[in-house]
Amino acid sequence: MDFDFSAILLGLTVLFGVVWGLDRLFFYRRRKARLAAQGREYRDPAPVDWSRSLFPVVLVVLVLRSFVAEPFRIPSGSMMPTLDVGDFILVNKFAYGLRVPAFNNKFLSLGEPKRGDVVVFRFPGYLCRDEAGRLRRVGGDESGPPMLGPGYRCPEQPLPVQQQNWIKRVIGLPGDVVEVHDSQITINGKPVKADYVGPFTGDRRRPEDAELLAYGATIWNEHLDGVDHLIARMPDRMPTQPIPNELVPSRVPEDCYLVMGDDRENSLDSRWWGCVPEKNLAGKAFLIWMSWKGWGTGGVDWRRIGTVVH
Repeated sequence: MDFDFSAILLGLTVLFGVVWGLDRLFFYRRRKARLAAQGREYRDPAPVDWSRSLFPVVLVVLVLRSFVAEPFRIPSGSMMPTLDVGDFILVNKFAYGLRVPAFNNKFLSLGEPKRGDVVVFRFPGYLCRDEAGRLRRVGGDESGPPMLGPGYRCPEQPLPVQQQNWIKRVIGLPGDVVEVHDSQITINGKPVKADYVGPFTGDRRRPEDAELLAYGATIWNEHLDGVDHLIARMPDRMPTQPIPNELVPSRVPEDCYLVMGDDRENSLDSRWWGCVPEKNLAGKAFLIWMSWKGWGTGGVDWRRIGTVVH
């Protein structure tokens, strides 16, 4: 999700507003008087007419997307089975405060993430060690090295995609002590409990389903601080990065959130690149409004439409 539509909307809003505003301040009266003196019907020039017509439209869209709700499409299977590839979701943009469009600077605080929230955020980049051994953030790609393991430090040529929007579930809050070993999570000394539901069932024609089926994935109902949600486990797929590790400490830093995907063995999350800074939060996912499984593999999944995300 690299496309920064908010920045484009903001730019168009400013452009149309400036063109229309400057015309009304400096040119409109003289042009109207001149045309009236010539006995001609008044008409705005095409650029002004377009700006006057489009300014309120893009302004309303910008306000709604920036401060009320914004649509996103799920591009990967890291949040299965909660969110599937092809789900279109709505994200509450005021759940954690109001932010300046495109720049993401918070100017009004309305709340903070809770453990178990499904959040959308700007990918903060990988945690890497420089030549002096100090941790720093560098860009990265969610489709990047799939076989990361202990000892991994940084991509040799990291990609600058820190404006990319990702979606994960909040596991650790600021100040929490979190330990993760494979699918077992312990928060502040208490293991997170999960009940076995059954084997994963899906359509082998879909790559994301085929992988889960190939590794004998099982579905569990996880109880995370009062939030019950389904997770997928594939312990035979590959060893996952534990927490703590050499880059990610067990204690979550202040103004930062530890996040993980619900497909626990197939999610590039805080275990690999650290916590999400508060300033990177974009909002809280709350509703699936459309779900498209693809041509020949289910089409529109009507059962998922209207599902509340939790």
